[in-house]
Amino acid sequence: MVSKRAFICSLGSIYLSLLFVFLLMDVYARPANNSALKEKAAAENNDENEILPPDHLNGVKMEMDGHLNKEFHQEVFLGKEMEEFDEDSEPRRNRRKLMVIFSKVDINKDKKISAKEMQRWIMEKTEEHFQEAVEENKMHFRAVDPDGDGHVSWDEYKIKFLASKGMNEKEVAEKIKNNEELKIDEETQEVLDNLKDRWYQADNPPTDLLLNEEEFLSFLHPEHSRGMLKFMVKEIVRDLDQDGDKKLTLSEFISLPVGTVENQQAQDIDDDWVKDRKKEFEEVIDADHDGIVTMEELEEYMDPMNEYNALNEAKQMIAVADENQNHHLEQEEILKYSEYFTGSKLMDYARNVHEEF
Repeated sequence: MVSKRAFICSLGSIYLSLLFVFLLMDVYARPANNSALKEKAAAENNDENEILPPDHLNGVKMEMDGHLNKEFHQEVFLGKEMEEFDEDSEPRRNRRKLMVIFSKVDINKDKKISAKEMQRWIMEKTEEHFQEAVEENKMHFRAVDPDGDGHVSWDEYKIKFLASKGMNEKEVAEKIKNNEELKIDEETQEVLDNLKDRWYQADNPPTDLLLNEEEFLSFLHPEHSRGMLKFMVKEIVRDLDQDGDKKLTLSEFISLPVGTVENQQAQDIDDDWVKDRKKEFEEVIDADHDGIVTMEELEEYMDPMNEYNALNEAKQMIAVADENQNHHLEQEEILKYSEYFTGSKLMDYARNVHEEF
């Protein structure tokens, strides 16, 4: 005789399987969402965005200014589909999209995701971000290479940069041509100096201060070049290293100012910020756990195409939602912890699953 509990559990399994089938059918029947593409196109029309190296690099664990990338998990799980998940979207639609992604990650179709399957997916999504950067760079390069000769000089870039800051492009070009002094405020000059250092690093030998399209990609996206990745790490260490030993201690890593604490809510934000950085330093970046992060350790941590890092990341991501402790990610677990994977919280998980039937 089948117990009542076993009967209910059996029904629950049938429901989840049916839900998964219906979700797949519904998603594939829906038209593509073009709103994110339109917003992206609008952003790309901004001249300054086109020519300035961004602080945020998709699929890289740390921002170029030394802050942790808070969207990293969503970026390496969702890839280009990340923009389709937001708090304003209809929760049921987001659940369907999430289940479609689950089915793609689950290569052997056993209804659960292993660390190896997640690792493969993370590498695939990271490569997707790489290719996206390459395609965007083609357009950005054309913006700073108006004569189309395939090379951009530092002076040509400087003219475009200052024009994006509101200066008259023709006047700037004329003064640079005649070696006349430019009236530039201190802050803008500091940015220019940093950009010139980055320009030198992106310029492959023989050094001529002319960047081709590939070198310009390294200038905007240092994660595409081992040499530029090293340079980015040096910049981060330089900004955080207080004693000048070119290494980072925990106290140095968590000392980056967050903001002015004016009330308890702001204090809580600061406390969470320090807690997150401490955890990342001790559990991930400091590979040998000696309390010191070297440039080599930070470079390995920052390298988005490091397969070992991708496997560790996969294990950590699964552990977050692995309620039954089987070291795999299952459908109901990823739905319950959707905010971690997609940035969009699917409210009232149990009630919503019931409503699907």
